[in-house]
Amino acid sequence: MLKLRLSRGGTKKRPVYRVVVADSRFARDGRFIEKVGFFNPLLPRDKKERVGLEAERIKYWLGQGAKPTTRVARILGENELIPMPVTGNNPYKAIPKKERNKKEGDKTEAPKEDAAPAAEAPKQEAPKEDAAPAAPKEEAPKEDAAPAAPKEEAPKADAAPAAEAPKEEKK
Repeated sequence: MLKLRLSRGGTKKRPVYRVVVADSRFARDGRFIEKVGFFNPLLPRDKKERVGLEAERIKYWLGQGAKPTTRVARILGENELIPMPVTGNNPYKAIPKKERNKKEGDKTEAPKEDAAPAAEAPKQEAPKEDAAPAAPKEEAPKEDAAPAAPKEEAPKADAAPAAEAPKEEKK
């Protein structure tokens, strides 16, 4: 698969990158097909010398199916060669990895706990929904309103039998 990516050059602590077309299997700074630009991250953003791109060749390679990496896609988007890519959202980026794992562990346990009450909640809501339509029907005769209240209390008190009752209805 062809990639438009950055190949590092320059000296230690002073990077300069070439924008190259390379096979994705090749090493980052290794063999490439064609150099189509350069990028100097040490220069200020407003200088023209920071980025140099051969627009025609880049469009040609994009037409041939080359996929830009995220950094190259941003550079191309800033230079209006392709639409600006959507920025990613990583809220855990600033959190040290050890703390991230602890929080993820807490989150995996929390959904299990939340799932159990969530499963019980619909069981309790179902009798309420059944009782709600029944209540307006029973409001017309005022004498029947009193027996409706014990019917609502019974499913709340016995949550387990209420769960078994729908199973029997399905059979």
